[in-house]
Amino acid sequence: MTYDTVVFDNDGVLVGRTAFDVLQDATQETFEAFGVTDPDPNHVENMTVGATPHQVATICGQYDLPREEFWRAREEKMVEAQQEEARAGRKRPYDDIDTLDGLDAAKGIVSSNQQATVDFLLDHFSVRDHFGTAYGREPTIQSLDRRKPNSHYLDRALADLDADSALFVGDNESDIRAAENAGIDSAFIRRPHRTDWELNVWPTWDIDSLSDLHDICRT
Repeated sequence: MTYDTVVFDNDGVLVGRTAFDVLQDATQETFEAFGVTDPDPNHVENMTVGATPHQVATICGQYDLPREEFWRAREEKMVEAQQEEARAGRKRPYDDIDTLDGLDAAKGIVSSNQQATVDFLLDHFSVRDHFGTAYGREPTIQSLDRRKPNSHYLDRALADLDADSALFVGDNESDIRAAENAGIDSAFIRRPHRTDWELNVWPTWDIDSLSDLHDICRT
């Protein structure tokens, strides 16, 4: 199989992941900004990673918070926190990102992170020219249903890149399932946090480095 297009997840694939406690602090600060100084720790955790529209509605209802306003503020706090991590050097690209320079394929990004975070990282690390398109989420509750494994943003990226034969590279099972839902092949990358990870899905490829894509795209 020869691929003319490769799309990448961002966090954990192109750039390092943000420490959970940093994201949790951003959620805590959001609650405090709305006058909730002692939220249930489980609610903070639920609103930090993996929140669903139902959870947002339920938790906001318990504190009598305006859902849309609260969620937008939470997204802004998350963006600010991740920007600070990047500026401080704690969130940075993986060393092998430079190997994408010579990859003979159209390239894109599809992330479940915020669009504002994706855009900032591309510009901050001066790598925007690597990619023909890049999608993150809008700062809305509705965007949560469009996250991977939903192929919504992946479908949009593939259309932007006029993909004929495409590969999606990710570090989560949701990435592999999103590729399946989009009808394309997938590659699971074994970053340090995934070295011994046992998968419950079957990617087309299992790789250790972005440099492996050069051989894969010529196969």
